[in-house]
Amino acid sequence: MSDTGDLPLLGLHVSPAGGLPKAVERGVERGCEAIQIFSQSPRRWAPTNHSPESIAQFREDLAASPIRSVVIHALYLSNAGTPDPELREKSLTAITHSLRVGDAIGADGVVLHPGSAKDGHVGEALARCGDVFKEALAESESCPLLLEDTAGAGGTLGRSFDELATLLEVSGGHERIGFCLDSCHLLASGYDVRSREALDGVLEEADKAFGLDRLRCMHVNDSQTPLGSNRDRHAPLGTGEIGEDGIAALLSEPRFAGLPVIFEGPGIDGKEPSVQDMEIAKRLRAEGRAARGLA
Repeated sequence: MSDTGDLPLLGLHVSPAGGLPKAVERGVERGCEAIQIFSQSPRRWAPTNHSPESIAQFREDLAASPIRSVVIHALYLSNAGTPDPELREKSLTAITHSLRVGDAIGADGVVLHPGSAKDGHVGEALARCGDVFKEALAESESCPLLLEDTAGAGGTLGRSFDELATLLEVSGGHERIGFCLDSCHLLASGYDVRSREALDGVLEEADKAFGLDRLRCMHVNDSQTPLGSNRDRHAPLGTGEIGEDGIAALLSEPRFAGLPVIFEGPGIDGKEPSVQDMEIAKRLRAEGRAARGLA
């Protein structure tokens, strides 16, 4: 990652449809400082084989742009905690492929939903995740694997800071394991991030559990559902349960300086995030900094 200054790097999830360089173009058009992309269809196992020319053009365009960080979101179908051998192999292959694409394009990480225990034993599922993560990291070079917290529905893994810490432990404390926290998921799983004071407490708890030096990315999404709902329902920035004050606190948090802070949507018009959403994010960051006396 290049020199990051003292600000979180605000960005959006953008589409690479038409080729990887198109993602950079869309990020620039929307005023992004960071972008998140899918490296393949998120709901299909078949990988996208990006050509060397496309990868080279992506890197060239990225270097010439104001965008200072790119992260990849991994396949939704993956479940590293599954006991099913076939699904395990498919998940391992998909995670490894995403990490290799991350290596090729210079990504700052691959964001992954760890998986689910379904109706099985959570501890055993967490251990299986660790084995898959170690294998995928051994088959790739340098791109970090960023485990995302979950909203806590069903048997999803990573619904608490303790579970994230356990995932780090069962992965052997690998230096390339990091974390991506999602504000909507945090609220849904019972972590109050609706004010600066509440956020301070949550981050102190995260630091004790796994160390904020492992935090490499944030998803700043508002929530349609209240604290502790265990439901993952995103809302446009500032319009949900977290609200403008909470989003402003998140977007101006000094401990996120230099990190990609990604809004995934929906946009203010109910569609994919647009330049208007980026303008809202920058306004709320500025308001949050003013409230902190940082403007």
